[in-house]
Amino acid sequence: MTTLTDSQIAEYVSCHHTHQCGRNQTSSMLIKRIRAPVETVWSFVRRFDKPQCYKTFIKSCSMSGELKEGSVREVHVVSGLPASTSTEILQKFDEKNHILSYRVLGGEHRLQNYNSIITLHPDVVDDKPATLVIESYSVDVPEGNTHEDTKFYVETLIKCNLKSLSDSCERLVSSNSQAILGTN
Repeated sequence: MTTLTDSQIAEYVSCHHTHQCGRNQTSSMLIKRIRAPVETVWSFVRRFDKPQCYKTFIKSCSMSGELKEGSVREVHVVSGLPASTSTEILQKFDEKNHILSYRVLGGEHRLQNYNSIITLHPDVVDDKPATLVIESYSVDVPEGNTHEDTKFYVETLIKCNLKSLSDSCERLVSSNSQAILGTN
């Protein structure tokens, strides 16, 4: 088992995480290694119908129908953020390659034309199965904001979500290991 190389990561980025931005748009990408196998991390990320299972800024989510490309969800955000609802469409849902992409259609928030893609890649940390998570986005820069302000805001939300995802997955792996060893 070996850790992903920089060239492998660069290849994943060039394949999935390049966004064409207009003049009044910005984009960025964040990378996080999680000490849990891809299958464990994907079990959280794939829940387009229940993002609050790891995204702490989401109070609730409703979606009708089955989970597939074209599904639309209505997300309700916790109070304290400059948002209350978001209507989002699942653009890409690739179970085999662990890719999820969605676009914001509307809602009560300032992130217009927000597009996100998250990809998961098998990795190794300390000789144990791990996951390299790459999340990128593009979004309009709201009137009165700078590109830097917008990036800071969006990246703060994504970093919190990735931290929560990491904590949830690593806690699940740890509790499963303890159960197997009978040390609960």
